Amino acid sequence: MGKIHLGVNMEFVRHDDKPFEWGVAKAAELGYTHVEPMVHWGRELLSEAGYFHSVSMLDDPLRIRRACERAQIQLSGLSAHTPLLKPEIGVEYLKQAIRFARECGAPVVNTDEGPKQVWTTEAEDFTLMRYTLREAASVAEPRGILIGLEPHQQYSGAPAGLDRIYHLVSSPSIGINFDTGNSYLCGHDPYAWLERVVDRLVHLHAKDISVTQSDAERGHVTGTAVGCACGDGVIDWARVIGLCRRCPRDLVFSVECGTIDEAARSIEHLRKLL
Repeated sequence: MGKIHLGVNMEFVRHDDKPFEWGVAKAAELGYTHVEPMVHWGRELLSEAGYFHSVSMLDDPLRIRRACERAQIQLSGLSAHTPLLKPEIGVEYLKQAIRFARECGAPVVNTDEGPKQVWTTEAEDFTLMRYTLREAASVAEPRGILIGLEPHQQYSGAPAGLDRIYHLVSSPSIGINFDTGNSYLCGHDPYAWLERVVDRLVHLHAKDISVTQSDAERGHVTGTAVGCACGDGVIDWARVIGLCRRCPRDLVFSVECGTIDEAARSIEHLRKLL
């Protein structure tokens, strides 16, 4: 049985128009022990100007390491979502994210299949995903980096579909980044689904869903960017924690919410349960 740590996805500072380093320091101030940065390709105005938290993979990966060292906080993983269904993008993006993760000190790279092309068949989609994952795993394995597959799109938005993607490539580097909110919004039982994958977990997105969002979207979407504060919504966190204590490895609950206030309430709620 592994230990559960509390981390936060950097989306919690999305609306504060501050740079990455500021967000890392804020996460530590709130009491989180881990952060999950978002990385991107190329250059874009808001991050370059210091108004957004995302980090370009053209930057020095030691930028991330140094920010965490200054704040005395650790990395749970990188949010490196790229479409597995588009190998012309996904292969090189994931390989770069894995190399970047190894140098900055992040143990996990999280991703999903991405939106489907309108002209491909299901059989073709799974061939494309297998190619992308095999290429990514070949870079991840010698570096000791884990790839977290998240339930988030048309195929992974069901337990059987996520399992099918997971089994496309046999690799010790491939695991599951379970998202409590996405799994709930997909219309499935998140606790039964979590129990199904608990022995394969490498990371967990701790996302709660408000009653209002649940009433409006459950069964109609496959995921959402962020949720509400943990404890303010429909997810039974005591039950989630109980299931995750069966995980054979240490696990970070990376809270996915949209504001600093929600991040503060989330850690307060989860700490009491832990």
